[in-house]
Amino acid sequence: MTVLTWVAGVSLLAWVWLLLAQGFFWRTDVRLPAAGAEPAGGPGTWPVVAVVVPARDEAAVLPLSLPSLLAQEYPGRAEVFLIDDGSSDGTGDTARSLAALRGGLPLTVASPGELPAGWTGKLWGVRHGIALATERTGAEFLLLTDADIAHEPDSLRALVAAARTADLDMVSLMARLRVETVWERLIVPAFVYFFAQLYPFRWINRPGGRTAAAAGGCVLIRRSAVEAARVPESIRHAVIDDVALARAVKGGGGRIWLGLADRVDSVRPYPDLGELWRMVSRSAYAQLRHNPAVLAATVAGLVLVYLVPPLAALAGAAAGAPGLCAVGAAAWAVMAATYLPMLRYYRQPLWLAPLLPFTAALYLLMTVDSAVQHYRGRGAAWKGRTYARPDASV
Repeated sequence: MTVLTWVAGVSLLAWVWLLLAQGFFWRTDVRLPAAGAEPAGGPGTWPVVAVVVPARDEAAVLPLSLPSLLAQEYPGRAEVFLIDDGSSDGTGDTARSLAALRGGLPLTVASPGELPAGWTGKLWGVRHGIALATERTGAEFLLLTDADIAHEPDSLRALVAAARTADLDMVSLMARLRVETVWERLIVPAFVYFFAQLYPFRWINRPGGRTAAAAGGCVLIRRSAVEAARVPESIRHAVIDDVALARAVKGGGGRIWLGLADRVDSVRPYPDLGELWRMVSRSAYAQLRHNPAVLAATVAGLVLVYLVPPLAALAGAAAGAPGLCAVGAAAWAVMAATYLPMLRYYRQPLWLAPLLPFTAALYLLMTVDSAVQHYRGRGAAWKGRTYARPDASV
């Protein structure tokens, strides 16, 4: 048991370090900055905003999301541009019908045309939407939001006010994902927890920091920052486009901010494990830069940090080794404690916290499966498309 006790001790030290030195990633108090004093003088003082929604086969979710965009209570001028990327389910017609029925902000539905080599579908749609919106409106700000994201009526107003108050070039909100089924409860809060552990929000929001990330479902960005960073052209091959966008903007000297959303929600259901598995595995290996060595290190890290504590605690209890049991239990307890704030944010029962090692094991398998699918030629597949490695398509 001596070796396992040492390994468990390393795991406990890792958790103490994560608790205190990883940007306090486990806290959930990074929310949209206070709007401050709003501009005086009426609608003319608010900047023009264009809302760009790339969509492919989204007819099922649009009735739950698009009306919320059209109903935005924004004091200035705002228009919505839905870019229908070759949908086969009547996405464009559904959008037009909703606009005719609900009214609200002006809606333009357009097609980006055939997808060129070297582009992901979403970014090709975003490119067309930005170009069209710029031509039609000359917008100062662009809200890039996914077709499955629903916004409260004051969402756009709050985003713009926050960006102007804090002089930010990009404001992004991690939309609250749907958590209704058993599998969603087990996997979804952990998805955001792991993301924050990898990209601590406080580090992202430091002007001089190197960490950069965004949440692609809700990104408000200045058009001047888009032009300065040459996006989306400069990141046209990126499967994880939100992180690539944030890196491009921050790398060009732009100020970015990312936080958890209170009034922006994803309406897309993930009713079973298979749907959630595909959501994670389609891009997990891309996150590791398709590098087998990084994959091996990631798997080893997940085992050490998430699986060793419960194994050590249970093995110590079974073998009558109190030292091993105590060290494993201590690491497991710290792990569970860091997960509690995210469970509270998602309004989930706190007894799920000790189950985090089980969820981490699922994510480990999803990551390995992502690599396997990549080498079988089926990696980074989404909406009927499979994307090659960046160096193979640029």
